[in-house]
Amino acid sequence: MKIYLARPISGCTYEDVIKYYRRCNTTFKKFGYTVLHPCIGSEFINLEFKDKGRGVYNKASNHAIKERDKWMVQNADVVYVNLEKTTMVSIGCVAELAWGDLLGKHTVVVMEKNNIHRHAFVLEMADVVFETEEDAMEYLKKLVSKEI
Repeated sequence: MKIYLARPISGCTYEDVIKYYRRCNTTFKKFGYTVLHPCIGSEFINLEFKDKGRGVYNKASNHAIKERDKWMVQNADVVYVNLEKTTMVSIGCVAELAWGDLLGKHTVVVMEKNNIHRHAFVLEMADVVFETEEDAMEYLKKLVSKEI
């Protein structure tokens, strides 16, 4: 089963984002998922949070990045959007959630009761909403293992 991972990137450091996706990649692979996420191939794209003093830049346009992420959502079975502890709206995460909903993917969202993303559209696009990452992870582990 393939899972697409989304979380806010704007306002975060490159190191924090990569650390998050590496941790999740390891965890979800142990569960039995094939993992897709926006930082796959990040060395070839101009990520807005990357320090412009290092790395490789401007190899992909905003359109190419959007199309790649949309393609990954299309190829996933599950779209997991972690909005926990966000302080600013993530337009990218909302777009990824909308694509997942439109394409009939199983959409799983993490956000607290007072999260800035708690909006009717987000709630309606999410099949399941958890208040903590731990609860979502437990659910997603059981989903792929087909445990009762």
